[in-house]
Amino acid sequence: MKIVIITGASSGIGAEFVRQLDREVPGVDEFWLVARRKERMKGLLWELRHPVRIFAADIRNQSFYEELEQQMKECQADVKMLVNCAGYGIVGKAADRSKEELLGILDVNCKALTALTVLCLPYMNRNARIIQIASSAAYLPQPGFAVYAASKSYVLSFSRALSEELREREIYVTAVCPGPVDTEFFERAEQYGESYRFKKYFMMSAKDVVAEAIRASKQKQEVVTPGTAMKLFRVFTKIVPHAVILGFIRGYFDK
Repeated sequence: MKIVIITGASSGIGAEFVRQLDREVPGVDEFWLVARRKERMKGLLWELRHPVRIFAADIRNQSFYEELEQQMKECQADVKMLVNCAGYGIVGKAADRSKEELLGILDVNCKALTALTVLCLPYMNRNARIIQIASSAAYLPQPGFAVYAASKSYVLSFSRALSEELREREIYVTAVCPGPVDTEFFERAEQYGESYRFKKYFMMSAKDVVAEAIRASKQKQEVVTPGTAMKLFRVFTKIVPHAVILGFIRGYFDK
């Protein structure tokens, strides 16, 4: 059975991947959607052409991986595409947040993403594709968003290395590094305080981010940064020393 697996599928970027890939990926038997909110995923069903299998699960729980692997074995799964969208962040200084909150970010953004990727690799064949949602935060340390930015640096580094490791198998990995996206992300992230106000000026729609990510995946790009502003930001962080950029940010907010 040829399948597409998408995490974080109940809303935002994940749900938009479900909608767009439903039209873009030919020859797939089922879409397997993973998120905690079952009703949200069920709400997508009327929009889709493909049969759907729903996994209402917390991807931090080992029982989810056991169930997923069992079902992949039973249907002799051929994973044509894996899209890791699940992730979150919390705005605020690391010292002001609890250990549990910070480790929870790493559990979802890094540990779960790695676990699912590695679990799926034995079920992937030539021309399979992996899309990992990183962030433009991966390009620069972000005081006030330190753990989230660090977690996305991990996703970017892991994805690029994995792309090289899978080259001989002709399995293609694309890390997607968007800037701010107009989703529910900020509702959770800003529960304790606001992120940098200027980020809101560079907000993109989930629809545009996903469309660019899918194009990049088709073209076998290792990294894609959706949006002109964030492409310029990536170049900027390569040219200007991070200490200088962080000093500018510190001075701006100390005024």
